[in-house]
Amino acid sequence: MKERQMTRYVLAQKTGIKYQTIDGYYKNSVLRYDAENLSKIITALDCGVEDLFEIVEEDDP
Repeated sequence: MKERQMTRYVLAQKTGIKYQTIDGYYKNSVLRYDAENLSKIITALDCGVEDLFEIVEEDDP
């Protein structure tokens, strides 16, 4: 979004996804990712799914 100079609000408008849902994805507070929503986001941002996620390995306690 930053590279595209796009806000969460604009992304919500372009995709037709509720702002609250976009905000949840942005803040990584979503429990279940919806394939249709991800497809809309990828199309709006003109990117690949690999650009949306970062795998972070956690240290063992």
